[in-house]
Amino acid sequence: MKKNTKILIIQTAFLGDVILATAIVEKLKLEFNDAKIDFLLKNGYQSLLSNHPHIHKVYTFDKSKKIKSLYENIKTIRSQKYDLVINCQRFFSSGLISVFSNAKEIVGFNKNPFSFLYSKSLPHLFDGTHEIHRNQSLIAHLTDKHPMKPYLHIKDIDISRFITKKYITISPASVWFTKQFPVNKWIDFLQKVPNQFKIYLLGAKSDLKLCQSIASQLNGDIEILAGQFSFLQSAALMQQATMNYVNDSAPLHLASAVNAPVCAIYCSTLPTFGFGPLSTTSYIVQTPQLLECRPCGIHGLASCPEKHFNCANTISIFKMLEILK
Repeated sequence: MKKNTKILIIQTAFLGDVILATAIVEKLKLEFNDAKIDFLLKNGYQSLLSNHPHIHKVYTFDKSKKIKSLYENIKTIRSQKYDLVINCQRFFSSGLISVFSNAKEIVGFNKNPFSFLYSKSLPHLFDGTHEIHRNQSLIAHLTDKHPMKPYLHIKDIDISRFITKKYITISPASVWFTKQFPVNKWIDFLQKVPNQFKIYLLGAKSDLKLCQSIASQLNGDIEILAGQFSFLQSAALMQQATMNYVNDSAPLHLASAVNAPVCAIYCSTLPTFGFGPLSTTSYIVQTPQLLECRPCGIHGLASCPEKHFNCANTISIFKMLEILK
């Protein structure tokens, strides 16, 4: 690869997908230190990469103004004359931006409808391979097949005033209902957490009511930070926690990106889909039952198709408590 190569990484899916794609940034920077790396992500997630030392420019794709945003991004990206576009997203809009980028080389997954126009396309299989390995396959011809871990740069984030005693964090929400540990189960678990731990509830502003419904049933040292902390502040707080309890959702990947201790609770989805924890200290908790209906989908669903939600209701909170011991 030539000196000062211009590279664009595209990942316009969910927050967790963006976090996992940062592993590509780390790998490229290690192999090609003088490369100029830009990133295109979904509007609303740009603060995740603010002040990132390895990323030159962040573009945003506004899905609420899809046609306008497509046109503006294609026009801007085309003008930059990239040497390489790496498209981690598997769907229409990212493929369109890629093929109209006029880049010298375009790589991506063959599930994208425009992949037949790529320079190189590779399979994206749910075969137990982790997502960072799948993403790494897109640049293996330039580096090697060994991925780096995702990484978020939080060294300038000061959360010292929140570290007054041992604490755990809870990220109770998920975009998908069947990925979300039930409220009554969270309450039951937190009522049994030893009093020596302070409890922080994390999430977006939209998760505030959920956090309030949980906190209202507890008497211990608990504080709601949902809607108050940025992505990077949440990651910094998680890094210093005794343990972080999360669903199969974005906070899981926040923990991985700062090597924070994490307990990932899987309801309707499976770790073998390739989105499991990567932290040195990590645990997976899921139902011990072999349910014919699990998994009910790759991403989770808005409700339990079988109406019983046993993939979540049969999870033992005592396994979660054992981790603290």
